[in-house]
Amino acid sequence: PYKMIKKIILAVLITTFFVSCESKKEVSKEKKNVSYAKFGDSISSENAINNSEMMEKFASLKEGDTLSVKFKSSINEVCQKKGCWMTLDLADDKEVFVKFKDYGFFVPKNAQEKEVIVNGKAFVSIESVDVLKHYAKDAGKSQAAIDSITEPKVTYSFMADGVLIAK
Repeated sequence: PYKMIKKIILAVLITTFFVSCESKKEVSKEKKNVSYAKFGDSISSENAINNSEMMEKFASLKEGDTLSVKFKSSINEVCQKKGCWMTLDLADDKEVFVKFKDYGFFVPKNAQEKEVIVNGKAFVSIESVDVLKHYAKDAGKSQAAIDSITEPKVTYSFMADGVLIAK
C-alpha cells in the first residue's frame, strides 16, 4: 500500500507540474501580443470599449454631463511642446481631445498613430477661439491655420487619469 500511495502522489505531482507549465505558457503568449507603456494611474487594458462605441456615448452627452469610461483608439496628434494633450480618433471623422488629470503626467511626443487605451471622464465642452488658437500654436500649426480659427468649437473632451500606449 505504501508504494501505491507513493506512485499516486508522484503521478499527481507530475500532472500538476505539466498543467501549471502549460497555463504559464498561455499567459506569457497573451502578454506578448500587445505590451503597453503606462502613464498616470495604473489601469488594465480589459473591458475597454472601441472608438465607435465611444462616439455613440459622446453623441448622447450634453454640456455639463460627465461619463466615467475606458476606451481604445489610435492617437492622431500629441502636443509637441510637452506631450500634455493628445487627440484620439473617433468614428465618423471625429476626434476627442484628451488632457491629463491634474496635469500630473505627459505622454511621449512621438506617440502619433499608436494604439492607446485611456481611462477617465468623458465630457462635451465648448472651446473659445483663444483656447483653440493656443492649442493650434502648441501643435505647431502655421500662422495662417491659427488665424483661420474664428468661431468657438463644440469639442469632445476627455480627462484621463490613466493611459496605456502600445509599445
